[in-house]
Amino acid sequence: MKKLLLVCFALCVVTLTVSAQGDNEAKIRLQIESVAASMKTMQCDFAQTKYLRMLNDKMVSTGKMYYQQSDKLRWEYTSPYSYAFVLNGSKVLISKGSRSDVINVNQSKFFKEIARIMMNSVVGKALNDKRDFKVSLSATSSEYVATLIPQQKQLQQMFQKIILHFNRQQAMVAKVELIEKRGDRTVIEMKHVKVNSPINAKTFIVN
Repeated sequence: MKKLLLVCFALCVVTLTVSAQGDNEAKIRLQIESVAASMKTMQCDFAQTKYLRMLNDKMVSTGKMYYQQSDKLRWEYTSPYSYAFVLNGSKVLISKGSRSDVINVNQSKFFKEIARIMMNSVVGKALNDKRDFKVSLSATSSEYVATLIPQQKQLQQMFQKIILHFNRQQAMVAKVELIEKRGDRTVIEMKHVKVNSPINAKTFIVN
């Protein structure tokens, strides 16, 4: 669950944590920031593939993601199983089958920390906050690539690094790679992305 929440955070708001190291990177950062600042809502389908190093195998799942500025998020798996969680302000709803649990973010140190990172990113404070990730940025003819090295101890225990692939033309995240400490790798690809389209308020209900 902790990893899942971090995945969603990375997909939705980590675009604002890129720090420039030179004129070219500064221009890239400004382009990404401009797109992120104008993003009020985002919804998409996703395909997630987990590669297991020890078993030389992979697991594929699909689902939908919804984001609304600045503190609402829904991440839902639809195949091969049904699982969802909703982040709405200070509360998280975890739903699996007929069971649902609500967590108060303020009562969990980890969830509170992730919420802090998320909010700082949304309002732009993360630009000057190097506590969370060390970021390097590169570019190819078709994409921008941001490599995030966790600086927080709890994040370091889970991930070696997080790699974000941005569509160069749209300056939006198209793919995320999560490299775990033990070598397993998760790749999430975004599809059918809609930005600033209305989202039903019921999508983010937590009760």
